[in-house]
Amino acid sequence: MGILDSLENNPAFRSALGQLGAAVLPAVLNEVLGSNNQGGLSAIVAKLQQAGFGGQVKSWLGNGQNLPITADQLRQVLGNDTVRQLAARYDIPVDQLGQILAQELPKAVDHASPEGRLPHTA
Repeated sequence: MGILDSLENNPAFRSALGQLGAAVLPAVLNEVLGSNNQGGLSAIVAKLQQAGFGGQVKSWLGNGQNLPITADQLRQVLGNDTVRQLAARYDIPVDQLGQILAQELPKAVDHASPEGRLPHTA
């Protein structure tokens, strides 16, 4: 199962994006995870670490429980404009998009780092 698979299978995400259809979902997830605007999952992890969320990121990369991050914290790192633009582009409420990202990003990083670090292509 890939990084995007875990998000695609999230019921809240599917509900929020239901009107877009399954064909559009991978494009939305690519944008949300930053492969287009933020530099990919590795770049988002680096931004989170630089913004003072290294403890959370370390827990996501390691074995054991993933520490949470809030939607507001994530929006702070990704940028309010980026989150608002994505929400508007895909007709998703900003708050709902932020909550889904805060819930799923730790899982995506955890899943992408089975050896405790992200591959160079993430």
